[in-house]
Amino acid sequence: MSSDAAELIRESIAAHETLLADEPLAAIGEAAAVITNALRTGHKVLLFGNGGSASDATHIAAEFLGRFQRERRPLPAIALSDNTSALTAIANDYGFEQVFARQLRGLASPGDVAIAISTSGRSANVLEGVAAARELDLRTIALTGAHGGELAGAVDIALVVGGSTTARIQECHILIAHVVCDLVERALE
Repeated sequence: MSSDAAELIRESIAAHETLLADEPLAAIGEAAAVITNALRTGHKVLLFGNGGSASDATHIAAEFLGRFQRERRPLPAIALSDNTSALTAIANDYGFEQVFARQLRGLASPGDVAIAISTSGRSANVLEGVAAARELDLRTIALTGAHGGELAGAVDIALVVGGSTTARIQECHILIAHVVCDLVERALE
């Protein structure tokens, strides 16, 4: 089992190393700048995804609201997957594809940032959320994998992790999120 564990760790390291290429680094920097600008001008960050991506949305929102590495003011961030009453009511009344779009239409303001998370880039409710965000004049950022699916082409900034293994993509997503949080905190100091 230890040799299998070592192989899985090597796969994760290899996936993380792909983020050091120029294109991912530029996208990470651009995402941090967009979020910093929004927060500086009184706007908020709204995050959404399904399953593990929903957990990542919650994790990232908590880093902004609490603190990541530096003591600072709380930064407004909302994970749209956290309100189970809203999720289930919207899914029941409007369909599961509308669970994020409907919340964005009620909570977002022009100038806010929407962060859509989908390892496949094909989740219908995430794509509907991005469409609503664009209608509302939000800046849009995606964390996705494989080739980005439809999601990568639907947003302003696509942070695409290569490969098709969901676990490796999610591990990279949280690394990207931590780097972005750190860059935003540094910029707001």
